[in-house]
Amino acid sequence: MPDSYALKRYDSATLPVGFSTPPSDGFNCCFKAEMRYRVIHPDPAPASDSEPMLEVIGVGHRYGAVEVLRDISFAIRPGEKVVLLGCNGSGKSTLLKILNGLIAPGSGQFRYQTEEITPTRLKSPDLHRRFRGEVALLFQNPDAMLFNPSVFDEIAFGPRQMGLDDVAQRVRHWADQVGVGAHLQRPPFTLSGGEKQKVCLAALLALEPKVLLLDEPTAALDPRSTGWLVDFLGGLNITTVTTTHNLSLAPELGKRGLVLGEDHSLIHDGPIQALLADMEKLAAANLVHTHRHRHGNLEHRHTHVHDWQ
Repeated sequence: MPDSYALKRYDSATLPVGFSTPPSDGFNCCFKAEMRYRVIHPDPAPASDSEPMLEVIGVGHRYGAVEVLRDISFAIRPGEKVVLLGCNGSGKSTLLKILNGLIAPGSGQFRYQTEEITPTRLKSPDLHRRFRGEVALLFQNPDAMLFNPSVFDEIAFGPRQMGLDDVAQRVRHWADQVGVGAHLQRPPFTLSGGEKQKVCLAALLALEPKVLLLDEPTAALDPRSTGWLVDFLGGLNITTVTTTHNLSLAPELGKRGLVLGEDHSLIHDGPIQALLADMEKLAAANLVHTHRHRHGNLEHRHTHVHDWQ
């Protein structure tokens, strides 16, 4: 498989419980999991002078009279891991479909590697093949993506459509990577929700895309599966855009955040950590809530964020 698709190699170290200071040997951080820590190398920063991989310029969209996106502009460079946040109904899924070329924006432009993507342009066989092979979208509901008689055929479908000659190798490699290698002969509908999600992910990665778009990928996952997916996505050296309305999960999925407000405009484009410190902006995006708490005979209200764990 290409180097860009090798999962990041972790240098493992079992450290004492409570260890919180990174060792002084060049590693930058450590993550705790089941009382163990993994020490990892920092991700390289995307080159600021590189051409954008994805570029959205003044994009707006309506479904009939209902506005779902308003004057959205941003650029994403190769290798960036971006989190798209917003409350339900803010336009996240619609924006991902535009980035995947499934729908055309009502106004503005979407460009992939500087080339404008429109329904007419996608009729060009060369562009259609390149774009469909390089930009992949994982739907929130895996059942919407599964239609083949076996897991093997599901993962093989894309490579077969592209006429690739190493289909079986790709299927087994990505099935093993996501942990469904033992289910290759099973019908997808017999799998659990989490297993279906993994099959869909393997089916997309079998094409070795340059961009992976994920629509609320943890919405139906339990905490263990969510933790696995966060680790897995973090180890893929490709450009990712992941939607969520879960604030505490967002920093695990990327360093840069795009936030859609309730008016369907882009109200934040910048570091996730800066966003998390801006309670006023979070409230404006309906990403935090206020409710009453009781402590004995005392009652009070405050803004609240629930943890994903």
